[in-house]
Amino acid sequence: MVSEPGPPSPLPGAIGLSHLSAYDWQATDGVCGGSPHLHLVCTEAYVVTAGRGAVQTLSPDGYRDIPLEPGSLAWFTPGTVHRMVQGGDLRVTVLMQNSGLPEAGDAVFTFPPEVLADPERYAAAAALPPGTGPETAAAARRRRDLAVEGYLALRETLVAGDTGPFREFQRAAARLVRDKVPVWRELWRTGALATAERTGVQLDALATGDPAHLREATAHETGPTRRGGFGMCGRRDEYALPGTTVSRR
Repeated sequence: MVSEPGPPSPLPGAIGLSHLSAYDWQATDGVCGGSPHLHLVCTEAYVVTAGRGAVQTLSPDGYRDIPLEPGSLAWFTPGTVHRMVQGGDLRVTVLMQNSGLPEAGDAVFTFPPEVLADPERYAAAAALPPGTGPETAAAARRRRDLAVEGYLALRETLVAGDTGPFREFQRAAARLVRDKVPVWRELWRTGALATAERTGVQLDALATGDPAHLREATAHETGPTRRGGFGMCGRRDEYALPGTTVSRR
């Protein structure tokens, strides 16, 4: 008799996973792509599976324009502003540290300073109506355009050698998310931290010659639970995985 597998376990390292098709909407600078933003505590990676494009980044060490093509791997640490640029049918698999935190608010758009300074105004500008119809698409594009407006100003000063506005943006982002930290801490504790600690327990057991945890070995499979959602960088296919807070957008 073959038993059914137990509840799914987190992906390796308790990472988040999604697939993105970069937006092809043209912005005011003539570039097609997504909404520039940063993450506060999560490193993000792009694995390019199709098409061409780039990811533009801003960090204290300057501005970069990283080409993306099939097989490319690019990643950026917390505090790095990133903007996905469409070059032609760009499709990316996104790997996100601390599965569950980005969907719980671990991202801040590069809106202009006056929007960042007002939490209610920021929340209204960042929110999208539910669904995947024309109304949501229009709101996502307005959000992208507002983020690009702030991003271009930050990039101009950073390229000129002035890191002050960029540093202030990072500080403003930290102020905006401060009240969310207790929720993030719990998601991290029960997700990525618990996964790492479980490895420690298994190593301790193996050191004594006890392979009991291997009795729970099994395999899992799943498919996207939501297709074509409007993400920050493009249309997003999502997976409802253990420990992940599914996006409400």
